Parts: sequence; C-alpha cells; structure tokens
Amino acid sequence: MIADHLGLSPAAISRVLNGAPAAKSIPKATQERIFAAAKLFNYRPNVLARSLRRGHSLTIGVLVPEVSEGYATLVLSGLEQGLLQAGYFYFLISHHHRDDLIERSQTMLAERSVDGIVAIDTPLTKHLHLPTITVSCPNEIEGVINIVINHRRAAELALGHLAGLGHRNIAVIRGQTFSSDSEPRWQAIRQAAARAQIKLDPKLVAQLEGDAPGHEPGYFAAQRLLASDTPFTALFTFNDVSAIGAIRALHEVGLRVPQDVSVVGFDDVQSAAFQNPGLTTVRQPLRSMGMLAAESVMRQIASPSEHGRSKQVMVDPELVVRESTAPPPRPRPTRH
Repeated sequence: MIADHLGLSPAAISRVLNGAPAAKSIPKATQERIFAAAKLFNYRPNVLARSLRRGHSLTIGVLVPEVSEGYATLVLSGLEQGLLQAGYFYFLISHHHRDDLIERSQTMLAERSVDGIVAIDTPLTKHLHLPTITVSCPNEIEGVINIVINHRRAAELALGHLAGLGHRNIAVIRGQTFSSDSEPRWQAIRQAAARAQIKLDPKLVAQLEGDAPGHEPGYFAAQRLLASDTPFTALFTFNDVSAIGAIRALHEVGLRVPQDVSVVGFDDVQSAAFQNPGLTTVRQPLRSMGMLAAESVMRQIASPSEHGRSKQVMVDPELVVRESTAPPPRPRPTRH
C-alpha cells in the first residue's frame, strides 16, 4: 500500500522501515516520505514475521518464586530495565517453589520460542540448551552462568558490625529451606562467627517457616527465639522482610530496638530506610544483579560461542548502617 502510494518498490520501503544497511543508499528526502506515509497509513510491523525472519523472538523467559516486596522484585526491576533498553520483552512465571511447575515452565517457555531464560532464586531441574542465566542458584549447572552474592563478605560485614558495637549474644534467623541462599549464607555466618570468636547458641538460631512472602515468617521466628528464654542483644535476620516482622515481635514483649536489641537485615529493600527505626542491613546490589543478568543473556544470544560456558559471577555486598543497631545495654548493677 505504501509502495503504491509513493510509487516506489516494496523492497525500498522495506529497507527503510527495517533500518537495513542498504537504506543508506536511498536519499534522505525519500526516506522521510516513506516514514510520513507509514505514519499516514498507521503502519505497524509484524513482530512475529520479523522474528521468524531474523531467527530471534526478542523475548526472554523469567522464572521467580513469587512477585512480592523483597529480593526477587528488586532483581526483576534491574532485569526489566536492561531488557527493555535493548528492545526485549519477557514472559514472567511465578512458580511458588513447586518443582513440577518449575520443570513445566521451562518447557512452556521453550515452546514459545524464547531466546533465553533467566531464573531468579530458582533451582533449575534441567538445561534446555538455551542461553540461561541464574541469579542465586544453589546448583552448578553445565553451560549456565550463575550470579551470586559474596556470602562470606556479607556475614563478615554484619557480624563485624555487631561485634564492633560490643555484642556477643547474637541471635540468627535463617532462611527457609527452599531458598537458594539459605544454606550458603548460614555456613558463611557460622564461619564468620568462629573467626570473630563469637559462639552461636543453638537456642538462638531460628529458621523461617512456610512460604508466605510477607513479614509473618520473621515475626513467628522471633517469637520462637523469645520463647527460648535465652537472652540476646542482637539479631541478624535472613532478609529485611523477616527483620521487619521480627521487630514487631520484639516490640510486643516490650523490647526496644536498638536500645535493648539491635537488628540487622539483609537485601536493603526499598522500605528498609523508612522503617522506624531505619533498618541497618547488608545491601545486595539487586538491581545491578538484574541488569547483569540481562546483559549476560543477551550477550549469549548475540554470540553463540558464549553459550554453553559455565561460570559463577560473584558480586560484593555493602553494609548500610541506620538506626536499628547500637551498643548493647549495660548490665544493671546488682544490689548487695
């Protein structure tokens, strides 16, 4: 239609509208006429046909446990920014930690001709020989790049901060068993505590239970710590969301943060700075990790020789000190 309207060949129209290198030989005035006619006739390219011709769908499949405040959402925001800047779209699947849904989702994404897969905090059951990037995956998979946080450094930052303030009786809330970061972070905490000569009392270690994405698991874990009747002056939680729930449990029994108990979270979610008190936390560069995942999967798509190389990319955290930590309370003098 545009060719008939302008009296030009369809091939010339196609070169200009598709930005082909051969379009440089067409005079600028003619190109402007073509774009004006395309606007007049409300021309829209057939994305599916263009994808088939190029051999790429310009779509990425993304797997996350759930969409809620916290880790996955912040990684996803960076991933989204990186993909959209490059003209990619993505399919998002929340698997809610169901192994059967993870496996089925990988197949569904491949059937929809995605160019690659990014899995966030998701234990993959198989590799579909598509460019695949994982963020915090517990398993090393052949041909997959895995982006992980430096857990050793994170544990040293948190425990070093608390020890520097004078805390020795430190409680810990571990992550749920299904979380990819739970075990490596716990082992890093144990090792950092041993190096700092801090004894971790088993009675002061609680684990998040259930798959609820909100504050309740942290709230109930803190209640179990309090019920042990073992005193502690500091608490290091698996993530910020659980730290917020734990602070609620501390307040309910009359304990003040940080005057009675200091609390350190993990992740630095957007609401952490706006809690009362502001939450001291180990910041993961989650948005940057998402953008790195986007760059990595697109690089593998563009360069097939990059695809198939196993690699672990480790990123460093930083400590953000706010108002939820302070020196431990002084022991009350005993009366004789």
